[in-house]
Amino acid sequence: MPLFWRIFLLNAVVLITATALLLGPVSVSTPVLLTEAAVLTVGLVAMLVANAVLLRVALAPLRRLTGTMTTIDLLQPRERPAAAGQGEIAELIDTFNTMLGRLEHERATSAARALSAQEAERHRIAQELHDEVGQTLTAVLLDLKRVADHAPPDIGDELHQVQETTRGSLEEIRRIARRLRPGVLEELGLTSALKALTTEFRAPGLAVRHHVDDDLPPLDRETELVIYRVAQEGLTNTARHAGARHADLTLRRTPAGVELRVRDDGRGMADSPEGAGVRGMRERALLIGADLDLGPAPGGGTQVRLTVPTHRGSRRP
Repeated sequence: MPLFWRIFLLNAVVLITATALLLGPVSVSTPVLLTEAAVLTVGLVAMLVANAVLLRVALAPLRRLTGTMTTIDLLQPRERPAAAGQGEIAELIDTFNTMLGRLEHERATSAARALSAQEAERHRIAQELHDEVGQTLTAVLLDLKRVADHAPPDIGDELHQVQETTRGSLEEIRRIARRLRPGVLEELGLTSALKALTTEFRAPGLAVRHHVDDDLPPLDRETELVIYRVAQEGLTNTARHAGARHADLTLRRTPAGVELRVRDDGRGMADSPEGAGVRGMRERALLIGADLDLGPAPGGGTQVRLTVPTHRGSRRP
């Protein structure tokens, strides 16, 4: 039973008992006059209503705190409940806010370590793909060419087909390595990296267009990497789930910083739950104090919007 009703019923029992005693042998008149009974009944109802209103007002901060507790999501921070109420209630809300701040800080720290380890592992895998698998396939191509040059014409044609298949596999491995480790981001910057991402992004029936402002403000390496990874994940989700024909990637300057948009004309999100990719984007956004919105795009489809402030700071006091 809720705390409100427990307190209210306890008070009601006391008041009803008192009224019953007044209506019994200890009443003012015996037998009880009709006017006295009416006055006592009206008084009882008035006391119960006043008691309910006062308790409802006094316990309102606890109801708001309960609502916040049931809907809180550390990946989508919101305003914390004000420390309203008296005594223990205000102290409880203040303690909850302190605990929530500590949880957000600990999650941000652990997420930063996890994402750093993930980037390091991607770098290692990309390096091995390029150095080991790539070089091996290159050697296979050279051997195939040498054998094809000395083989009979009918066998030579088949060997040339094998060469093309191997060459396609080598290009695919290089493309995967570039996506795992965006070297162009480190060497040429965010603008070139995003243009290369949209140019090289391949999905059946999907055309990707880009627009990147030329006057972007200076961004640190961590912010550039987060923007690149969110754009990459947004396009990947579009290719896998949206069934879209067109996707647009836009990075523009705003008065507060920069804004990234990835928009498609696909089937939309409907009521689909957020997957690991979307939650990964939210974690990356929190690391740089950015806001990530994911929802329907104007005119249909889905839109991912990442708003990055130029001067980053704590998201909450």
